[in-house]
Amino acid sequence: MAPVGATLRSIAHSGLDEHDRLEFGMSSPIFTSWQPEHAALWGNVPLRLKHRLHQHELFSRPALARLIEAAPKSNYMLIETGRPNERKLWREGEIGQLDGAGVIEAIDNGRIWLNLLRVNEIDPRYGKLLDEIFAELEGRVPGLKTFKRINGILISSPRAQVYYHFDTAGQTLWQIAGSKRVYLYPPAPPFLTPESLENVILYNNETGIRYETWYDEYATALELKAGDMAQWPLNMPHRIENDDELSVSMTIEYFTTDIRRRMFVNGANGILREKLKLNPARNVSGPAFWAKTAMYAAAAKGGLLTRERNKRRPITFQLDRDFLARPSPATSGQPELEAVPQAGPAAHVAGDD
Repeated sequence: MAPVGATLRSIAHSGLDEHDRLEFGMSSPIFTSWQPEHAALWGNVPLRLKHRLHQHELFSRPALARLIEAAPKSNYMLIETGRPNERKLWREGEIGQLDGAGVIEAIDNGRIWLNLLRVNEIDPRYGKLLDEIFAELEGRVPGLKTFKRINGILISSPRAQVYYHFDTAGQTLWQIAGSKRVYLYPPAPPFLTPESLENVILYNNETGIRYETWYDEYATALELKAGDMAQWPLNMPHRIENDDELSVSMTIEYFTTDIRRRMFVNGANGILREKLKLNPARNVSGPAFWAKTAMYAAAAKGGLLTRERNKRRPITFQLDRDFLARPSPATSGQPELEAVPQAGPAAHVAGDD
């Protein structure tokens, strides 16, 4: 991928008041800017397309507040982060006694992001919406067959950020409210090494991969506003910065046969590399592949991966009325991690034309 230099064309989107939101079925297309060439580009290059889900009543503030109140701890991640250009801060917490509206208010006034996981399990209406999205998408992309599909909702503070990481499944990101910028990096060394890929698959340590400031010279940047969605190639490292307003996004993860095979192989390779100090190949067929699949499945079924993941994700705060009055660890003398630099320039993205 060539270094970036051009600036993305800005596209204005008008916000919707609560009384303007629509409770519509998906009989009309969800994608509003799809072109025939997007079928060939899907999964191969970064894409930015238009959608109309930001008008759906499921994403109104009252609906999101009710969803928060219905979510058990197993269905969310609450993360406090630093703002751009501050020292790196990453603390995981849990929702205290606040109601859903109070949680959104706290996020709006803090530097927090709440990732509601598998909302299709919490409320079947989000599952129905997920099915409608993939019915349209698989009809548009020949040969695309997906399974194990889940959707989540990310509610994050003004100027909050998500640090450099990558996703292990296929993904799409749908901007519902507010705006943000996503920086994408090539999914190959030095931006992503086999060891980092394996470690994240094994332990869900999403932000535990190396990041250097000069990576930004090779980044592609997507500016997302309400009504934009983004999709990029598998395992592409990225980081995200919000603009000066509350952000609401829907995230979707899915598997195909090829994506699942790659995850099994990389997970098993991580076990071989860590436990036996081997340097295994990344084949996705043949006897070695099936042996690795059995190894990874046994480790997952035996609870090894779950125990290790829980050790690496301690809960360190609880969200309550007093939380925002407390000094941030970034300013209170508590240990900090590496500095997070400013992002590089933006670039043209397929789907803009």
